[in-house]
Amino acid sequence: MNRKISLGTALAMMFVVAAVTLSTTMLYSRNQFNKTVSSITEREALYDKLAEIDSYVRNNYINTLDEDHLLDAIAYGYMAGIKDPYGRYYSVEEYEEISRQTEGKIVGIGITATKTENGYIRVEEVYPDSPADAAQIVPGELIIKVNDIDLSPETYDEGIKEISGKAGTTLTLVVRNGSEDREVKEITRRKVQKPTVYTRTFGSTGYVRITEFSGVTYDQFKVATENLLNSGATSLVFDVRNNGGGTLDSVIKMLDMLLPEGDIATSVDKNGNVKVLGVSDASYINVPMAVLTNKNTASAAELFTQALKDYNVAKSVGEKTYGKGTMQVYHKLKDGSAIKVTTNKYNPPISPNYDGVGIKPDYEVALEGELLDVELIDPAMDAQLQKALELLGESK
Repeated sequence: MNRKISLGTALAMMFVVAAVTLSTTMLYSRNQFNKTVSSITEREALYDKLAEIDSYVRNNYINTLDEDHLLDAIAYGYMAGIKDPYGRYYSVEEYEEISRQTEGKIVGIGITATKTENGYIRVEEVYPDSPADAAQIVPGELIIKVNDIDLSPETYDEGIKEISGKAGTTLTLVVRNGSEDREVKEITRRKVQKPTVYTRTFGSTGYVRITEFSGVTYDQFKVATENLLNSGATSLVFDVRNNGGGTLDSVIKMLDMLLPEGDIATSVDKNGNVKVLGVSDASYINVPMAVLTNKNTASAAELFTQALKDYNVAKSVGEKTYGKGTMQVYHKLKDGSAIKVTTNKYNPPISPNYDGVGIKPDYEVALEGELLDVELIDPAMDAQLQKALELLGESK
């Protein structure tokens, strides 16, 4: 049965729909306008205050202003003022250095060093195939002079900067071993790859320590795990204790090797938009696995841990992790400087975001004493590693 309505009724309905649409549009527009006005007002207040300070200082300050330093200081202050715990401003030089570190390839002689009480450079690690390695510098030695710089607490930073230098240039060091000093001449600075993956074997279990996730970590990890498996390892322990994170790109590539088919991670921005950050294909390493964590396991290292747990391919052993599940982006400015700001939260495949919460291990085990270097690590002195090996079938 056909149902007819009068022309008047139809016009009335159209009027109601139009009115509702207009009201909704006006309400949305008003909200957007209010937000815009509020934003403009806040920015005007910011600029006015800064201009007032600048005007008074320039008219009354008795010394000459360093304009470059002033601009950097203003940018530092702005990023400090937004109260982003992971955000900050980087000068041109600082951003160039952080970019090299993120890439995992740095210019220098290839050492990890610490400062002694008297300001000397203590060599903690010598990178393989590096200028320091070629010069037969070994861990434990002290660098007491860099070119013409006699090292002291006051000149230590200058000495470290001098060692970095430019690729292709040379430097001379005075190195102390015990009570003997020797001069090491004409060491050529060059780009060196920082080791971020170290391995051992315990019985039939391959042990892989990942110290950070940088631009070189995936390649190192791929080679390391394949070598262990080709050498007869039937299970794997991944040690991300004291790993503070790094680049998401590297950890997603590594997880693709270890996870079955499915999403690896997603991100959520300030507007609630969800984006898939990585997807694992059907090919993966299918052996028993365990992950070691502690309170310093953070950020991408936590994603690595939780993703393996979410897909039930590994159990975690150790301590509750740090709890950093946010993503920071570096934004390069026109003059070559940059800011780092938190833009997203990222989530593991299944479990909720762990920011501010951390990841509780499947097996909570305390570690007495400090975490030893890879070549010194011993299950008899490392209760967390011992528990992981037990889970994977290794004897005590």
